[in-house]
Amino acid sequence: MHELSIAQSVVEIASRHAGGRRVTRIYLKVGHLRQVVPSALAFSFELVSQGTPVEAAELDLEEVPAAGMCRVCGAESRLESFPLRCAACGGLDIELTSGEELYVESLELEEHPQETGS
Repeated sequence: MHELSIAQSVVEIASRHAGGRRVTRIYLKVGHLRQVVPSALAFSFELVSQGTPVEAAELDLEEVPAAGMCRVCGAESRLESFPLRCAACGGLDIELTSGEELYVESLELEEHPQETGS
């Protein structure tokens, strides 16, 4: 289950950029070709975020569809299934233009740093 390692990386990235503030929402772009199962990622995220500045943050996933440009005819098309074929000519020589993304796009943070208990 690669979702667990993805969730761990997301928590590390968000924690590092939080600057001592609590993270309330994480916007994550996930390309269709990454084959991430949203429910498995959400479950993993909840587990690995416990005890971090990211705990209880909302994970907002945006799935990016696969698309590519045909090197034969030059058409750009959405790639729905394997094998990845040009929708215009049926060619298989495709340069991917989207669908492999996997990154934290942005974070929502509390305005003030977290208070540390004494």
